[in-house]
Amino acid sequence: MKILSCVQVSVKYESALALNDCSFELDAGNFLGVFGENGSGKSTLLKSIAGLVKPNSGSIEFHDIKKNDIGYMAQQTGIQKDFPASVYEVVLSGTLCRHSKFYFYGKNDKKQADKNLELLGIEQLKRRSFQELSGGQRQRVLLARMLCAEAKLLLLDEPMTGLDATSSKQMCHILKDINSKGTTIIMVSHDIEGTSGFCDRVLHLGGKEC
Repeated sequence: MKILSCVQVSVKYESALALNDCSFELDAGNFLGVFGENGSGKSTLLKSIAGLVKPNSGSIEFHDIKKNDIGYMAQQTGIQKDFPASVYEVVLSGTLCRHSKFYFYGKNDKKQADKNLELLGIEQLKRRSFQELSGGQRQRVLLARMLCAEAKLLLLDEPMTGLDATSSKQMCHILKDINSKGTTIIMVSHDIEGTSGFCDRVLHLGGKEC
């Protein structure tokens, strides 16, 4: 079943062309790897799908999914690193998008947070401050938070940033397991050799078209 269609999507930042005439379709349950040189528009594509950037031309259409069904994890930033909360608080906050504005965490929310902490292998970090974590640990925490939101489509921008080769492979196996349970994934990566084998589809963004 098709859940996403991108048709001739182009994005400009002022006068600079960031993404040019990109077209593809995505079915539910796909694991799509997006690769390309720096400046080819990989991050811009994810931001466009997430609704953070408006295309100058072309269209992005969703089928049978809503905005709240999409989880987006950007590349790591200093803001993310300095987020003043515990690991558990960050992960648990992912459940909020499934509830009304004024909502207190329930037993099922906490159970879901614990489950995803364990799935990502970070349950031992539960009481640690998010600020104290390494880059790879932060990536796992943010992914666990997205899973608590029960997103049907995950948009991951360089999720292996800050991980060594062994940890990167472990993360790929985790993502593949999440995908095998029905979650659709679009993952941007610069490491086509190390990660493409975990994807069932590959999109390569080149200089002028994809």
